Amino acid sequence: MATNAEGRGRIKQWFHDTFDDWWFRSLIGPAQTRNAVQGCDQEARDQWKRDLENRKRYTREQRERKRLEREAAQRS
Repeated sequence: MATNAEGRGRIKQWFHDTFDDWWFRSLIGPAQTRNAVQGCDQEARDQWKRDLENRKRYTREQRERKRLEREAAQRS
């Protein structure tokens, strides 16, 4: 039987990767984003919000750039 670096067989590794993680996630419950930055001071929360908004802005700009490129390619 083929083994990985940890000495586990492929089936044991698959079982471990699939069900151990699944079991752990089922114990801790679903992921939540509400109050994700609790326990921090106000300045850290504000910086997190600014960073999130900058990421969203960047994504919007990239989407708009790609849309303009597609429109220009269709006109050609």
